[in-house]
Amino acid sequence: PRVRAKAAPSEGEGTPILVRRALPAAAHQAARSMLKQSASMARLGARHFSSMGVQAPTMVSSLPNGLRVATETMPGQTATVGVWVDTGSRFETDQNNGVAHFLEHLIFKGTQKRSQYELEVDVENMGAHLNAYTSREQTVYYAKSFASDVPKCADTLADLLSGSKLAPDAVERERDVILREMEEVEGQLEEVVFDRLHEVAFRGTPLARTILGPKEVIQSITADTIRAYVQQHYTADRMVFAAAGGITHDEAVALADKHFGKFPGKPETPPFTWEPSIFTGAEVRVHDDAMPGGAHLAIAFEGLSWNDPDVYALQML
Repeated sequence: PRVRAKAAPSEGEGTPILVRRALPAAAHQAARSMLKQSASMARLGARHFSSMGVQAPTMVSSLPNGLRVATETMPGQTATVGVWVDTGSRFETDQNNGVAHFLEHLIFKGTQKRSQYELEVDVENMGAHLNAYTSREQTVYYAKSFASDVPKCADTLADLLSGSKLAPDAVERERDVILREMEEVEGQLEEVVFDRLHEVAFRGTPLARTILGPKEVIQSITADTIRAYVQQHYTADRMVFAAAGGITHDEAVALADKHFGKFPGKPETPPFTWEPSIFTGAEVRVHDDAMPGGAHLAIAFEGLSWNDPDVYALQML
């Protein structure tokens, strides 16, 4: 039977003891009913007052030059805007492997309108955050700021992508930085194992290349190499101007048209030959008795294309 406890003094030193008494059946049933009702109200309240509302729809438009604008408007005083470029190490060659990452480093070293110092001061005065990253299939430049400063951020992003100086002396300085970065990455075995994984999973295809590139190629890249890469791949049809936060879709489209509307569109002749990356699968083992921290292991299986309707179900796994 269900019981309840009541403290009572003992006959000795007054230390409380527990006297157990059975609850009447009617009281027991009423208590259970109240508990169920409280739990139900708690769940209802959690749903009703949840901070996660209905997700805003993603709006997509295209400019005449082919640049796409994607937005998700959310309440608040901040916003993030960025440019996603459909290029990365997958679109490089054996002769310029690493140029996309090299450009990402170099692009912040000054433009035709702003010196590196002026660029940094502009961003700091807004209290904004400006950054970039390179992957195998895309390069991204983005800024986080107050919603009122989004127009300035859009202007800065456009200036970086269209007016970067790519000065030869800056190339030499960044070359040393990238070579040091490569040495650091080589010591991060959890990163190295995934480079080896790509090499064997997509052997002999563009996805087998590393993002940083081989040392000998980095040492040979020049300002002209980088300019040629920009002219070849940084066209409007391969860019998405994305914005999320306190900005409407119409505002984003107007900013994109103002700052990116004159970017060159799709060239008449394809700028490169598309090479499919076919999953082959293989095995590689790097044995090093001096390696600290035990072993690092990675296993990969062939997945789905980003365009496959089941890709979201796969990500849920």
